Amino acid sequence: MSTQAFEEPLQSYLAMLQLERGLAAHTLEGYEGDLRQFIAFLAARGVADWLAVQGDDLAAWIGSLSDEEYAVTSLARKLTAARGLSQHLVAERLREDVFSELVRGPRLTRKLPGALSPEEVERLLLAPVETTPQGLRDRAMLELMYSSGLRVSELCALMIQAVDLETGLLRVHGKGSKERVVPMGSHATAALQRYLDIARPKLLKPRTGSELFLSQWGRALSRKTFWVMIKKTALMAGIDQPVKPHLLRHSFATHLLEGGADLRAIQEMLGHSDISTTQIYTYVRGQSLATAHDKHHPRNQL
Repeated sequence: MSTQAFEEPLQSYLAMLQLERGLAAHTLEGYEGDLRQFIAFLAARGVADWLAVQGDDLAAWIGSLSDEEYAVTSLARKLTAARGLSQHLVAERLREDVFSELVRGPRLTRKLPGALSPEEVERLLLAPVETTPQGLRDRAMLELMYSSGLRVSELCALMIQAVDLETGLLRVHGKGSKERVVPMGSHATAALQRYLDIARPKLLKPRTGSELFLSQWGRALSRKTFWVMIKKTALMAGIDQPVKPHLLRHSFATHLLEGGADLRAIQEMLGHSDISTTQIYTYVRGQSLATAHDKHHPRNQL
């Protein structure tokens, strides 16, 4: 189904946000991306234009995103964009009611990130079988994610030219196309060297580009494939709790903090624009200390 009927009101709303509210360009891009995602969902449901949109359509979209495990903060942002557009349509007399009025947003709660123990991380990193190209690749990816605190999207998007094995540094393109330079540990560097020397040449295909980590078809390894791999590797390592890609990033930050690293340095390595995002790891550390205090302080044993 064509989405042309949605376009003019969408552009009107984006222009209002820019001219009257003065939103920054990257914020506008985020709103537009969210709303175009909503439009694609509406078209797939057979909704012809904004006049035909109902609250059930918006609720179904948010529900589908929740099923895909979007973060609660992302769901709230997308709903905010849709609500703003809904109100704009009424203000411009393009419809009489606000279709988002009865749709409740996701509950925002402070969700503390989990982390593997250092022993569990060690078992996970040693689990891939390095007698195959895929095993060497998986070991290098896991080592790099834990060593440098990468997001899975950043890991899968790495290019060969981003890696400097001599200096042990890595150029990463994060959220909002922001570039940062992060260190690679010696184990990650060694695993990456083995992958580049032995495994990657065997995964190359005639049309392979400069993507660092390759699938068996010679293309960039997808996030979905990495997701499946890390779950399988965690089972091989005998780790009981569910292991998702972001858990290694959380473990990286938690273990650095427990080792005495400066919070600002962790913020820079993680690519957080706001220190408050990084500070959540201090709550995790606080919980760990409280547990140790409760278990070992002599007054708690009386």
